[in-house]
Amino acid sequence: MYRLRFDMRAPGGSAEERARLYEAALEMSAFADERGGCQAIAVSEHHASDDGYLPSPLTMAAAIAAVTKQVPIMVAAALLPLYDPVRMAEDMIVLDHLSRGRVLHILGIGYRPVEYELHGVDYHRRGAIADEKLAALLERLRAAGDDTTAARITPGPFTAGGPMVVWGGSTRKAAARAGRNGLGFIAQSGDPALGPAYEEAARAAGHEPGLCLLPDPGIPASVFVAHDVEDGWREVGDALLADATAYWAWNEAAGLTEGTVSLTKGSTVDELRAANGSHRVVTVDEAVAMVQRHGALGLQPLCGGLDPAVAWPYLRRVVDEVLPAVTGS
Repeated sequence: MYRLRFDMRAPGGSAEERARLYEAALEMSAFADERGGCQAIAVSEHHASDDGYLPSPLTMAAAIAAVTKQVPIMVAAALLPLYDPVRMAEDMIVLDHLSRGRVLHILGIGYRPVEYELHGVDYHRRGAIADEKLAALLERLRAAGDDTTAARITPGPFTAGGPMVVWGGSTRKAAARAGRNGLGFIAQSGDPALGPAYEEAARAAGHEPGLCLLPDPGIPASVFVAHDVEDGWREVGDALLADATAYWAWNEAAGLTEGTVSLTKGSTVDELRAANGSHRVVTVDEAVAMVQRHGALGLQPLCGGLDPAVAWPYLRRVVDEVLPAVTGS
């Protein structure tokens, strides 16, 4: 079992190279959908990033939905304070129909002031703005298609009760926001205090606690499976380092490195490899053991703008060799 993630970073990439990466992401999504074993395809959101990080996750999710039929899709996450809640509700409902209800929307507030500056939103009020917009978004989604309400979102959703929405984050404030709004919570930190904070806020607001997922801090986020680990690191090490260093720098600037999963500090490929953390190159047998221990592999096949021609064999190796070894087929 594995999960795919496409962030679309490509440091120094040309327009043609970026277009090829987007094309490859859709081809890989269709491949994963057809061959099976993929638990979810995730896309995220960041802005004003020199490496071209994906800024429009709902658009990308719609494209993935159009080339797949069964694999779940995760928008993980959309930065709610940067959206108009009415338009977001409309886009979510269109995506709900395109995917036939396969999209899970994880909402959050982000942690980079430059993104708020770009959108003309007050970073220092992001929590209050998130509360205001979340209330408006949920109200619009719940009223979508209701013929008794004049100012309503149309059409109604494909999914009974509306598209799937949860809150994400790494702080107790984020957990409490999810709880008091009656949403599930998907954490970016393994802090054990997040679960009780979520449950307490939910019950205080009259909601029964729902989904609350805290990540396993030991599970790597970006795994490449190679027949020869040395060759693998030589081939994909620079791309892994580009991704890892960018995430570390962003989180370090925000004071969020402690406890946040999927982060590894390293200034060279050798340091990243020695850390044996979020970004790894492993053998087929090691990948099988990871699946047996953690339930899935986290794959980012186009990590750091990796050339699709280089990336494809690593994805195929998971599908053709790791999955059969796990399932015995």
